[in-house]
Amino acid sequence: MELDIQCEEMSPSRWAELLTTMKSCKTIRLDDCNLSSSNCEDLSSIINTNPSLTELKLNNNELGDEGVEYLCKGLLTPSCSLQKLWLQNCNLTSASCETLRSVLSAQPSLTELHVGDNRLGTAGVKVLCQGMMNPSCKLQKLQLEYCELTADIVEALNAALQSKPSLKELSLSNNTLGDTAVKQLCRGLVEASCNLELLHLENCGITSDSCMEISAVLRNKSSLMDLSVGDNKIGDSGLALLCQGLMHPSCKIQKLWLWDCDLTSASCKDLSRLISTKETLTEISLIDNNLRDSGMEMLCQALKDPKSKLQELWVRECGLTTACCKAVSSALSTNKHLKVLHIGENKLGDAGVELLCEGLMHPSCNIQSLWLGNCDLTAGCCATLATVMATKQCLTELDLSYNPLEDEGIRKICEALKKPSCNVQQLILYDILWSSEVDDELRALEESKPEVKIIS
Repeated sequence: MELDIQCEEMSPSRWAELLTTMKSCKTIRLDDCNLSSSNCEDLSSIINTNPSLTELKLNNNELGDEGVEYLCKGLLTPSCSLQKLWLQNCNLTSASCETLRSVLSAQPSLTELHVGDNRLGTAGVKVLCQGMMNPSCKLQKLQLEYCELTADIVEALNAALQSKPSLKELSLSNNTLGDTAVKQLCRGLVEASCNLELLHLENCGITSDSCMEISAVLRNKSSLMDLSVGDNKIGDSGLALLCQGLMHPSCKIQKLWLWDCDLTSASCKDLSRLISTKETLTEISLIDNNLRDSGMEMLCQALKDPKSKLQELWVRECGLTTACCKAVSSALSTNKHLKVLHIGENKLGDAGVELLCEGLMHPSCNIQSLWLGNCDLTAGCCATLATVMATKQCLTELDLSYNPLEDEGIRKICEALKKPSCNVQQLILYDILWSSEVDDELRALEESKPEVKIIS
């Protein structure tokens, strides 16, 4: 049984009702439910008496250090079989880390610990690392985003990594590590016996200076499939260094996030080689980089290569215009693997989307999710979009937010949604003005087709 409740205020009677249900739950998720330390006493009892409970998710509740202390009493009982513990943004401090260290040291069932968005600090996480080094600890996933960590944490992390071959995922995003610490961390990862699959280092103060060391991790850890270094100023020179590792035969990268990395069209030559030759690569995010039309055209040429297996391409806010849309259309009509295209916040205009639709209509195109928010679109392109919606049954998600489509455009989209051949299940229309009459039509449409979700 699974209990999954979000954003609900818990009255005493409602809490008592849920406690009865929890006694037989395998999964309990109570994010944003205004829970406090007093609720944790009850949850500790549930952990102790429900051996089938394997996942507990309590994000965004004011549990505090006292609440975690209560929880850990249950977690330390022999009957506890918990595998996944989520305590993100729960108002924890370094004081909670000693208690959590005891759990890591004594509870081999625990494989995931998510404690991001808490002010644990370097001193607190050093204590967690001591717990990880215990032979009984079998942790596979550790999430430490927004934990106020500094460069001083790396020595303790490297020691833990050396002793923990089970670790598969490490997220350190949004901590002020800097190049020196990231270099040290990467050297530790290369030497460690762990088989890391996911490494997230977003917004960690990285520049091109540490990209050679990250590249070495890519070359030496064939297990690494998911790398995110977004929101770091690595620039074109840093990307070139990363690509040396990414292009290595032993690298099996699948997901690569490079959003807001100060990349320009100059990086697209290396990125194109990567997309066209690295058959393991299925997802790449280049959001908020100044790629321009010339860079996008290079990427599109790579997408047309038969060896490209890319399924998701995120190029939102990349300085694109109508001029690159013919190339995008050509790629869409050729690449049968691409399922998700995020190309919003670019000045494509009606003419550009008309060109895109030619590619979307091609039998080889299998796009499922298309994001065109804030692309300077008007009602003028909606008839063509409606044709795509009514024809391409693979298309299940469409975002047209922040475009002045007005009543005329929205009505054309609605007509397409009404057709039995249309398979769009989620239509996103944020910040678009329409009349009360059109609003009534949208509500009526949702009632007649409950499988369609219109988000506005």
